[in-house]
Amino acid sequence: MEGSVADGVLAPLSGRCAFYVAKKKRYCKMIVGSGKTFCGEHANAGEDSEKKRIPCPLDPKHTVYEDNLAKHLKKCNSKEKPKPIYYVKDINAGSASEDETIEEITIAERSKEELDELIVKLKTALKGLNTKLVENTLSHSALHEPLNDPKNGDSAFKHLKQQASILGNMEVLELLSPNRCYIEFGAGKGKLSHWIHIALKAAENVHFLLVERSSTRFKVDGKHKNADSTFDRLQVDIQHLDLRKAPLLREKGLPVIGVGKHLCGAATDLALRCLFEHNCSDEDDEPPTKRVKLHHNEGACDDIKPVPSTKGREIGKKLIVSGLAIALCCHHRCDWRHYVGKEFFRQKGLGPEEFAAFQRMSSWATCGMRKFGSKITEKPNEHKTNDEEEHEMSEEALPDTLNGLMSVEDREQIGRLCKRLIDHGRLYYLQQKGFETSLKYYTSRDVSLENVLLTAVPKANQNRDESQQPS
Repeated sequence: MEGSVADGVLAPLSGRCAFYVAKKKRYCKMIVGSGKTFCGEHANAGEDSEKKRIPCPLDPKHTVYEDNLAKHLKKCNSKEKPKPIYYVKDINAGSASEDETIEEITIAERSKEELDELIVKLKTALKGLNTKLVENTLSHSALHEPLNDPKNGDSAFKHLKQQASILGNMEVLELLSPNRCYIEFGAGKGKLSHWIHIALKAAENVHFLLVERSSTRFKVDGKHKNADSTFDRLQVDIQHLDLRKAPLLREKGLPVIGVGKHLCGAATDLALRCLFEHNCSDEDDEPPTKRVKLHHNEGACDDIKPVPSTKGREIGKKLIVSGLAIALCCHHRCDWRHYVGKEFFRQKGLGPEEFAAFQRMSSWATCGMRKFGSKITEKPNEHKTNDEEEHEMSEEALPDTLNGLMSVEDREQIGRLCKRLIDHGRLYYLQQKGFETSLKYYTSRDVSLENVLLTAVPKANQNRDESQQPS
């Protein structure tokens, strides 16, 4: 076979490293120094190498000159960066009790008798609970123009419809108000915050805190740099976020409203813990009359002013949570350790084993709507953001793994019941914190298979300081 003398495969390209990378079946493409045959990474391959290279102790995937190690370690990209002040490892993770270790058993490994027993437990636990959700598809004037713009494609329309309905539901619950800080969990590009900002452009003292663990491209934050509202982004996993130490919240001292669009699996529980657990200072010795309170008399919500001074807030004062609106998804990615509804499950005579089974079975609610022949894989990323077009289902969620034990319709129904049971645990948790809660279908299944919105507002005449004591 006749080929180029210097094509990078049969021979190294001109001015490039002469080291042959067996795994890639080609020569290294790194540029070499003047008069050199090999790049710095492969200098040891040359007989004329003057200095020894060793694997970097921070990341053995690259090497460094041995006599230059100390200098390299100071600037190596793999060096762990200092943690921000609001990072507290596993602060929202929940307890990791040894006696709650769950043996992983897939649905495919269970017999029909075991599945039947689980379904009986599921239906028994749901007795007396409302599993039929109200359809409440709304819209908001802030999105009227983009919803009627023919330049937007089908995918864009689906996201806009969901965002419009979330804002519409928030408006009905009076969760679009001045003098608030909106915390968007799993913010991705920050589009939900963007539309809330548009809806509240005439309101005073409205700010946004966007929480996203991944580095995100094409963020909308830049569109609001010159606005009166602050858009502050925290790149941190919700699991490790101490909101009391977030600079924006310490500075503004405003009541907060938690929001999220398709806050995946355990991320919803982590967000609830983030808002309500550890929500007091270590030295909270102020008299009750001096604490910031949220009164619920008619018309009082709009009169809340920011704390005039941030003095004394360095240790982290109690947050006032004015409500939340979270579009749920991917219950099969929930985790017992993070789950906030453990007490609810125990009251129903259920534990981590049943939770693990129901969590897996919850994927049946949507897997029947997908093409059986499609390749569905589960990525290792646990807590997805809201910019994904689809939410991956686990391999065992495919209908053919049950070997014909149930019809597709029966599986979908059981899957929806599993979701509702998990969600009712979250409702119970919020009710214990002094909130009125609801689950509604905020959009149709043709727009999103994950179409349930969790909302919560403080109970009328409920003292907020008492309702948010850690349990």
